[in-house]
Amino acid sequence: MSELILHHYPTSPFAEKARLLLGFKGLSWRSVKISPVMPKPDLTALTGGYRKTPVLQIGADIYCDTSLIARRLEQEKALPAFFPEGQEMIAATFAAWADSVVFQHAVSLVFQPESVAVRFGHMPPEAIKAFIADRTELFSGGSVTRLSAEQARHQWPTIMARLEQQLQREQGDFLFGEPSIADFALAHPLWFLKATPVTSPLVDAYPAVSAWLSRVLGFGHGAFSEMTSEEALEVARNATPAALPDEQFDEPNGFEIGQQVVIAAIDYGVDPVAGELLFAGSEELILRREDERGGVVHVHFPRFGFRIEKR
Repeated sequence: MSELILHHYPTSPFAEKARLLLGFKGLSWRSVKISPVMPKPDLTALTGGYRKTPVLQIGADIYCDTSLIARRLEQEKALPAFFPEGQEMIAATFAAWADSVVFQHAVSLVFQPESVAVRFGHMPPEAIKAFIADRTELFSGGSVTRLSAEQARHQWPTIMARLEQQLQREQGDFLFGEPSIADFALAHPLWFLKATPVTSPLVDAYPAVSAWLSRVLGFGHGAFSEMTSEEALEVARNATPAALPDEQFDEPNGFEIGQQVVIAAIDYGVDPVAGELLFAGSEELILRREDERGGVVHVHFPRFGFRIEKR
């Protein structure tokens, strides 16, 4: 069985979500540290251009977006479950809301000037400028509109009051009783806010939320060891992609197996990935692509939140 390889960097909120997913499952994995900003030549040699963090690699199969990474880890180890039986729709839908709406608020709050001054105070001015420029590029061209810090501050009490009430009344220790993908999707934006004393009070002021967040973060990151990006590329080159899912090909817009297409996120980080369409299922799209450094790989994307077009 191929090792789980996570391409990530320590301060990425979505990478923290993936690390917690691995910890919750009690899985062992390899850690490949990537740059927070472009260029990321070793990563894009595997993905074909997708630049968001994190990316999960299993041999010559490359999984983009934490929503799909969670489903792949569920296949790796069924229990404990991210999608508890009977709550699959509720958990997945809540997670999608947290990954978009709550995350968008957290980003606006973290990048307000007072927070930036603390969070990036140790960095030289040119590095801060490069980071901000990279994030401006990341959020350009997609459907996401940047939320102003003023509007985020205005709406934040509503989000947190609802969450506090839910947790106070829930009989279990987690959002829907037992842990699910919903908890991890909501935890990482709050973890992001907890990183500086400027934004930490936005979480700390809510005792039930704070106690719940400690429980989620307490799952840890599992057992991991470091790997270089060159080693990860070698793994991909020497591996054969896994067999395609045993599910009917379903593409309502008429795309066919073997067709040359491009797939890209629609919200932000909309860099397109070109390749041969191999599979389209209810949750997942798979492209075959070849790179002189990474070899033949299958790149996996969620259907939801991504677009597919003719090449």
